[in-house]
Amino acid sequence: MRGDEVVLDAGCGTGRLTAELLEALPRGRVVGIDLSQNMLRAAREHLRHFGSQVNLIACDFLHLPLQRVFDGIVSTAAFHWVLDHDRLFQNLRALLVPGGWLEAQCGGGPNVKRLRDRADALAATARFAEFFAGFREPWLYQDADGAAASLARAGFVEIQTSVEPALTAFDDAGHYKEFVRNIVLRIHLEQLPTAALKDEFMDVLTEQAAADDPQYSLDYWRLNLHARVTR
Repeated sequence: MRGDEVVLDAGCGTGRLTAELLEALPRGRVVGIDLSQNMLRAAREHLRHFGSQVNLIACDFLHLPLQRVFDGIVSTAAFHWVLDHDRLFQNLRALLVPGGWLEAQCGGGPNVKRLRDRADALAATARFAEFFAGFREPWLYQDADGAAASLARAGFVEIQTSVEPALTAFDDAGHYKEFVRNIVLRIHLEQLPTAALKDEFMDVLTEQAAADDPQYSLDYWRLNLHARVTR
């Protein structure tokens, strides 16, 4: 980067990575978008000292109100929450000026497959099945070839995609349970009507994770995306 670009942080969350991006753009600007108002409130507090160099907007990746305004787009751990990647990449391409670029990382390939399989099996038991009738996983974990094809269909060029393992282990059962509950399986647990059932569901999964090697770990796989639009 030159340092004067206008860049979109797609899925800015609490603004931690947005701050790093702003430091790399001393003469530029960053627009951060996120669907969560809670995340945006935290980001505004975290980024307040950047002043007018940053703008934060609540919006959906599939309903973006701008066109041809950004030199680049960055995103971390967000795209796998969008189930229609063709439409996602078409919308992102429309945001970029000629020659603009996309650099992103999200979950891909067999991401957290061990936990997903366990959650599916537990949800199918007599104890929980009624609450998960018709439930669909809230993620799309593309492999490298599938992501490259989606980017190409959207009109991107110079496409590079790859999937890499990123095993993550937590210090203890408490940290594992809190992370899985609030981040990975948040949508799953919304299907359960009581706090007691949510706790029971998480207790079973945490007990299973105690037997893993390493203990209390998640088998993350990262999908790396790089692409440009023609000049």
